[in-house]
Amino acid sequence: MRYITITTWENADGADYDVTLRTIKEKRLPALKGFGASRITVVRTSERTSAVITEWPDKATRDAAELKIDEVRRLAKREDQTRMTGEMKGEIAADV
Repeated sequence: MRYITITTWENADGADYDVTLRTIKEKRLPALKGFGASRITVVRTSERTSAVITEWPDKATRDAAELKIDEVRRLAKREDQTRMTGEMKGEIAADV
């Protein structure tokens, strides 16, 4: 069954959102795809915040990528001037 993770992120004060987004598109999203993610959506939720919705074929694929995902998150914090503020995850219960 398809599995979703939703993470929320905040840019540091003074960080340029467009520069951060470019890095996300060029580095972070391809990394997640390489780990097995089937779809990734970035939603800008305010001037400094975003939500990232990542769809996985199943929980096993997501779990197998756990350590690699943790490294991507560490890099994001260090290189992109962002910090993760929350995470939710679970199997898709309904989809239209």
